[in-house]
This record gives sequence, structure tokens and C-alpha cells, in this order.
Amino acid sequence: MIVISAASGQLGRLVIDRLSGRTDVVAVVRDPARAPEGVPVRRGDYDDPASLRVAFDGAARLLLISSPELDPAQRIAHHLAAVDAAVEVGVGAVAYTSFLGAGTVATGVTEAHHATEKAVRDSGLPYTLLRHPYYGDAFVPEPSGGELTGSTGGRGLNTAFRSDLAEAAANVLTTDGHLGRAYDFTGPLWSYPELADALGMTYREVPDSGPGPMAWLNAQVRAGALEYQSDDLERVLGRPAESMIARLRSVPRA
Repeated sequence: MIVISAASGQLGRLVIDRLSGRTDVVAVVRDPARAPEGVPVRRGDYDDPASLRVAFDGAARLLLISSPELDPAQRIAHHLAAVDAAVEVGVGAVAYTSFLGAGTVATGVTEAHHATEKAVRDSGLPYTLLRHPYYGDAFVPEPSGGELTGSTGGRGLNTAFRSDLAEAAANVLTTDGHLGRAYDFTGPLWSYPELADALGMTYREVPDSGPGPMAWLNAQVRAGALEYQSDDLERVLGRPAESMIARLRSVPRA
């Protein structure tokens, strides 16, 4: 039996869809009313460790999808509660959705993931670490008037789409050879000027609209922080990951 935590989120639902017909799957959710359809459901709340022990009981493999909580201290508490519950009930193996750089960087966006990776390694459970990049779904641009705009200085982005990351997770959960591994998942590198050229459009660099998460992220892109590449995702998928150009070409345009 494979147990998927945080299964009501976008990634969890996609993983369950990819596992459909391949194995017995249980969806663990905080609110059973929001659970995916077609699979057994158990209540498991990161804020309720006792519920996690019941939810994870009997799992041959557990996909521990990271908590949506943004506060690092709270997120770490959620993850440590889940790891402790997995150990207590004797889960066969755990796969954790981490973030690129979490193996070495313990601050900023990787703080909670770094602490969780350590907890998973120290737990004694067989494990696989699935280090995700930023989701490409959030970066699909909307061309306007035959033009693409961006604030990234033309630098590359290694985003990957949730659909590919979900399929990779499903493969890890259902095939051998992944235990003890830490995978750095990146999608095909792309840039806004390259997209514009491929689509026969012009590209125009624009200033950030103001302070906030996207302004910070654009600055990271301009610094080259999202240009790291690994072939781990392609190898786990057994095919090339979907590119941003392919996704954009598939989106109907007015």
C-alpha cells in the first residue's frame, strides 16, 4: 500500500492520478471533504501527530508531500511530526518532496527542507529525496499583442511542471533502485527571450512592478540562481521533461 500525504493539493492529486491502476493507494488529507475521488481516504493532519500515526499505518511506501505552511518553524514541526509518525508505525520507505539546494543550504526557502532531509536521513527509514525546482505552472507567460515581457534579464529558468514531477514521484514509489537516493529535479532550461523567438514574437524587458515575492524571485533569476541543470528528472521519467516552449504552444491564444 502506498500512502500519499497532503493528497488534496495539486501535486498530491496528480500523483494519485498517475498511480491509478498501478497499485493500492490511500489519500491522506486534513479535511476528508476535500479528498480526491476514487481512492480510500484517511484523515491525517500535520498539526495532529496522533492522526498521522493512524493515517500512515500499514504503508509500504509513503510520499511525504511538504506542508503548505510558509513559516519555517511551523513547517519543520509539521514535517518532523510526520517523520516521527512514519517511524512509530514502521512505514516501509518514505519519499519526501524537498527543494533544490536543500542538501547544503539551511537558510531561506530551503531552511525547512534542509531540516526535514536531515530528519529523514536520521530516521533509519529507507528514503528517497525528491528535490523540486520552482513549478513551471506558475511561470507560463501570457503573450499580449505579439509580445512577451519579463523582468529576468534574459537569464535561464530550470522550472518543471507539476505533471512531470508527479509522474516522477509515482515512478519512484512503484519501481526499484531509488532508495538512498537524492534526486535534483530540473526541467529543460528556458528564458523569456527564447520563448518569444520560438513563438515568432518580440521580447521586452520590463522593470519589476514592485516589492514582493515575484520581485525577489526575478532578482534570483537575474543572478543566475535558477540555471542549475540535472538530468535526474529525465532519467526517472524515462523521457524528456515537458519544456516551457511546448507548454506555451499548447495553450490556446486569442
